[in-house]
Parts: sequence; structure tokens; C-alpha cells
Amino acid sequence: MSETTVIVVGAGIIGLCVAYHARKGGASVTIVDRDPAGDKASFGNAGGIAVTEVLPASVPGLWKKVPKWLLDPLGPLSMRMTHAPQLLPWLWRFAEAGSPSEVERISGALAALNHRVYADLVPLFADIGLSDELHRNGALTVYESGKGWQADTLEWEAKRRLGIDVRQLSGDQARELEPALGPLVKSAILTPQWSHVSDPKRVVDSLRSWLAANGATLIAAQVSHIAPSPEGGTVTLADGSVLNASKIVVAAGAWSAELSRQLGEHALLESERGYNTTIAAPQIALNRTMIFAERKFVATPLSIGLRIGGAAEFGGLRATPNFARSKALIELAKAYLPGLDGHGGVVWSGHRPATPDTLPVISRSATHAHILYAFGHGHLGLTQGPTTGKLIGDLLFGRDPPIPLGPYSIERFSAAKGIIGPRASHFQLLAAQR
Repeated sequence: MSETTVIVVGAGIIGLCVAYHARKGGASVTIVDRDPAGDKASFGNAGGIAVTEVLPASVPGLWKKVPKWLLDPLGPLSMRMTHAPQLLPWLWRFAEAGSPSEVERISGALAALNHRVYADLVPLFADIGLSDELHRNGALTVYESGKGWQADTLEWEAKRRLGIDVRQLSGDQARELEPALGPLVKSAILTPQWSHVSDPKRVVDSLRSWLAANGATLIAAQVSHIAPSPEGGTVTLADGSVLNASKIVVAAGAWSAELSRQLGEHALLESERGYNTTIAAPQIALNRTMIFAERKFVATPLSIGLRIGGAAEFGGLRATPNFARSKALIELAKAYLPGLDGHGGVVWSGHRPATPDTLPVISRSATHAHILYAFGHGHLGLTQGPTTGKLIGDLLFGRDPPIPLGPYSIERFSAAKGIIGPRASHFQLLAAQR
């Protein structure tokens, strides 16, 4: 049997996890990225292993909140008007994904991925020497008003039904767990299954180092073209050189749709730019990720400081970042964490690869059997990276994946919506409430 050769395009958390499983399976692996060790969404995320996030971003009634968010120049959602025409097809599918029946279907697919997370993540971390970097302390979602809590009640009930441990707390009980919280917090939800890492950059760096030490080749180059070949596929670099392999995996994050189009496959993928500020000496201590429900931002205690992140900005891949959004998050956080010292924060911005239905693309090409896709994880790249690597590894080596991969196929962007399950009543209630 000839050796399996794999080219992975992209050196973020998804591409590296794919490369890890390809290498563990015995393949010869080459990873191509314009800057393999450079800053990317994998570095700047909030560090959460968000297994509890099993509902899509588009839910019934969300459209009612969007105008208010867009009118706030530093609110949780913004859109560059110059990008709006290109965004329309994505927005249309996003709206469709918020129907009760679609939310039911998508939630089941998200839960199927997230219920596997620790089974895939824990052994990978142990293998690359990061077992001590995972902190399984749960997350605390806090509310400043009864109205905010009531608005989310049915979503929490939906998560319970999907296997998420949800524990309601009073404001005082929340402050017992997190003394840094101020009196603004009136109630909270503890989700014990959530965890966080010490530093997401360390995860990516350690994984890349493990691959280099275990025989993988890393090439710093811009990929200009991907094409099938009789033996597998070819990757053409910007300098004109050509790489050949029996398998190619496109895992280039928010840039992946540009490559899939070369193969005649259209993926609805947008850059959802996120912002954060990391404060090395915040003068407060947190024990777990904090999620501020009404203001749509998070704070995570990392080994490098307190990272406060949030915002969703749609402006395409080439718009310049608006770092006023990073700084605005500090002022929001001070309302909840009155002892916070926001001086000396380091701002960051990155491109989350967002699909309109919140589901990643984990699939073979519909037309080229030796080309595979692994992208579109949005806010859940760190969470779902090891599982995605495992699933792509199964496809590479002809194994049966442990979960059906139909919901994550790239074909869904051109095919009609699939059969909807019968259990839509809960989300119809959610729609009615909103």
C-alpha cells in the first residue's frame, strides 16, 4: 500500500488538529500557511472550552434585537455598510437558520459534536504535554435584571434537554463563587461542563511544536490555487511552486471559502471579527469564565492576565479593525467587576470563520474525493478542534466516523434544507415568547 500523503492548508487550531490526527495515523503531513507561527483567531480567542454552546447564533426572535445593537457604535454587533451587499446571501441563510424547526435540527448537530469534546481533547492535551493547562471549573453566566433572565429561560431549558448541566444561582450565590462580582449581578447560571485553558496561544504553539518534532513539515507560504489531480490533489504556492499529495485538507479559517470556490464549491462563510483586551494585572481574581448575558461579552482568567472579549463585526476580511471596540469592553466589565484595573491592556482583533447556521464544515468535497474541508467553527474553534481533527482523520483513513457527518457537509449550502425532526414545539414556544 502506498503511503498516504496529506497537505493541510492552514495552521490554526483546526488545521493543526487535523495534521495531528493525520500524523498519528501514519500519514506524511505537510502544513502550509502564510505565517504558521503568526497571530490568528486561534491565539486571541477567550480560551473557553464551550461545550455548553449547543444552540445556533440565530434563534427565534433574534431579529428584534438587531436594530438596537446596530445603532450602538460600540455595541455587541456591527456591520460595515460597504460590505452589506456581499453579506446579503449569508444573512438570508442566517435568518432561515433561526426558524424553530431549523434551530432544533442545528442544535442536535452542535450537541453531537460538543458531547465528544473531552473524549478527543483530553488525550490530545496529554500527548502534547498540556494536561495541566485545562481548568474544568465551569462557567458563570450572569444577569443584571430579571427581564434579561426571563428572556433566556427557554434557551436554558433547551440546553438542559440537550444534556447540558444548568444550575440557577442568586446574585449572592454567584458572588460566593466569584467575590470580584459587584452588586449589579442579580442572578446567574453555573454550567459546570464548561472549562478554559491557561492560554490559547500556548495550545496552538505546543501543538505546532509537537508536529514539527514528530515529522510533519511546515511551509510558510501563501496558497494561490488548489486543484484535483489523478493521484489526489495539487497545491500551488504564490511563488509558482507546486506541492502534490494524495489528500488535501482545506482548513484555512475565514479564508477557506476563497479556496473552495476554486473547486466549484460555494461555502457561505463570513469573517465575524472579534475583539478583546488582555490585562496583565487586573487587580481582581476570577476562578472561571464569566459570561455577561445582557451585554454579550466574556472574561476569562488566563495565565497571561484577564482576557475580556466579545463583539461581532461583519466587514469582510480586508477591513481595518476598530480597536475602540476592544477598549469599550473594559468599561463594560468595570460595571460588573468594580475592582477591575483596566490599565495596560493589550488589544487584539481576529477573524472568526462564521457559517450562517453555526455548524462547521467537516466533510469531503462533493466532487473531488481526495479533497476535504475543515472550517467554519465560528466561536468554537478551540472547543471543537480536536474533535474535528479526529473526524477528518477518520475520513482520511477510511474509518467510520463516530457521528453522522451529513449536517456538516459543504453540500448544504447549495442543497435544499434536509428533513426536519419532529420535536420543534419547544422552539416554537421560544419564537412565540420573543
